[in-house]
Amino acid sequence: METENTPLYSSKEEVVARVQALAAGTTSGDKQEIDLLKSLYYKFHNQEVIAARQAFIDGGGEADAFIPDVDTLEPQFREAIQTLRQRRAEEMQRLEQERVKNLDRKLDILERIKEMALTPEDAAKNFSEFKQLQASFKEGGPVPPERATEIWKNYQLYCEQFYDLLKMGHEMRELSAFDTLQHLHQEWKEIGPVEKELREDLWNRFKAASTVVNKRHQAYYDAIKAEEEENLHKKEALCEKVEAVDTAPLNTFADWDAIAKDIQAMQLEWKSIGRAPQKDNQAVYERFRSACDKFFTAKQAYFKAVKANINEALEKRRALVEKAEALKDSREWKETAEALIQLQKEWKELAATPRKQSEQLWQRFKAACDAFFEARKANWEETRQQREADREALRARAKVFKEKAEARTQKHAEHIQELIDGDRQKLKRAYDAIKAELQSYENNIGFLTAASKKGNSLIDQTQKKIESLKKDLEQIAQKLKES
Repeated sequence: METENTPLYSSKEEVVARVQALAAGTTSGDKQEIDLLKSLYYKFHNQEVIAARQAFIDGGGEADAFIPDVDTLEPQFREAIQTLRQRRAEEMQRLEQERVKNLDRKLDILERIKEMALTPEDAAKNFSEFKQLQASFKEGGPVPPERATEIWKNYQLYCEQFYDLLKMGHEMRELSAFDTLQHLHQEWKEIGPVEKELREDLWNRFKAASTVVNKRHQAYYDAIKAEEEENLHKKEALCEKVEAVDTAPLNTFADWDAIAKDIQAMQLEWKSIGRAPQKDNQAVYERFRSACDKFFTAKQAYFKAVKANINEALEKRRALVEKAEALKDSREWKETAEALIQLQKEWKELAATPRKQSEQLWQRFKAACDAFFEARKANWEETRQQREADREALRARAKVFKEKAEARTQKHAEHIQELIDGDRQKLKRAYDAIKAELQSYENNIGFLTAASKKGNSLIDQTQKKIESLKKDLEQIAQKLKES
């Protein structure tokens, strides 16, 4: 981004000159400036190509035939950029090596602070060195990122332990009256005798005062010891609480987070509790930290495993989506419906995934299934309508056939009557006509089916007509014989 202090460049030559000047230096340059220079160079380059193309077209050339001139500055520009890029890589390598050295120095500092925090006397005696070590630690520069949190936590722990011991030393110095008393007793012994009549009275006064100081001294240390023992019991109780945490029933993120909050509250409570006895303080701390670490390591492993399962489930859902989308346009209604129903069943059986991550996949999956089943439904409706139209046409055809049959039956009855009253020629013509009609009935009966509800009835009626026509033929034949 160009700012008020950014130099203005008006050509590629100026940009290249600046990049070469940076490459001639000893540093890798400012990354933001280098990115700006690269952007400007290719901006000018593209402007020149566009202008050249337009001039080529204006001169009568075809746009597709335009070939830009070779950029003679580009090799110089690339070489300078490559020099800066290589120099930056070397700087990053040196920085990483320096971080490793910083890590070694800080580990040495932590080890020294740990050694100094053994007794209140050591803490008081080494306080000046401790402050120097703190300063050195803070000025020690960055360490490899993967070790930074661990180093900082250990630094806080050892400093806290040192200050705890230092505080105890200060409290002990506040009771320097006891040391003064010892000194006074030594002086008492070194001072020469006093007058005999004053000797016993002075000694009794001195002894009584000494007894008061001794009792106070003992009471103070008894109180500290009792407090430290009580602190130890409190800390052991916290250890037992954390150690008693059962992670087996924890099956959701919410379950783990709820227990994590409880343990974090116990960690805050731990910090509010004073020191335990010196001989137990470090051991109980290690016990508490180990129990906490065990839980949070298990929590991290659970979250990692769940995320892996989620990713696996998402991949499986993605595969189901692709299968459903491949089937959505199929017109094999039965087989495809069964396949999609099976995919839907597999979808439901997959491990739960966060809605935010799976919603888009679900919408694709649902759209593919809906597209197929809507198409199948439309096909079924179209088929149903066609079948209904076919049945309606058949019913209409049967009706027409019935009407014609009835009309022909009536006509033949009239003919029979005429023939009975007529001569042999008429009988013969009637016989031929009925025979032809009978043949027609026998031929047409095959066109009738049971597709309609009235089909069987119509066939029965037609069959009866055929039988009736046969009887009529027999009667006419008999009359012909008699005539």
